[in-house]
Amino acid sequence: MYGTVARMQLKPGAAPLFEAWFEGIVNAIKPQGMVSTTIFRSDDDPNVCWLSVIFETKEAYQANADSPNQNDRYIRLRSCLETDPEWHDGEVWATAGLDKS
Repeated sequence: MYGTVARMQLKPGAAPLFEAWFEGIVNAIKPQGMVSTTIFRSDDDPNVCWLSVIFETKEAYQANADSPNQNDRYIRLRSCLETDPEWHDGEVWATAGLDKS
């Protein structure tokens, strides 16, 4: 499995737009090969969050990144943020509690 973790700083008041972006990806678009996606919201600052996305393979992750609509989805995400996300891509080393089927 392969994925990314991103740290993001939301614009004040942008949480509803961010939630709509997330719901659109997970429910309407669900990229092929996506295993899971999770958003964590900071206790210290509710405008700071971390996004974790896992794909079945690095190839599935890359296919999603290279898909024609990905830039449009990113532009919508970026409109919710103070700064560019801080992305950290890599192989999933270990998981617990995820259905890998």
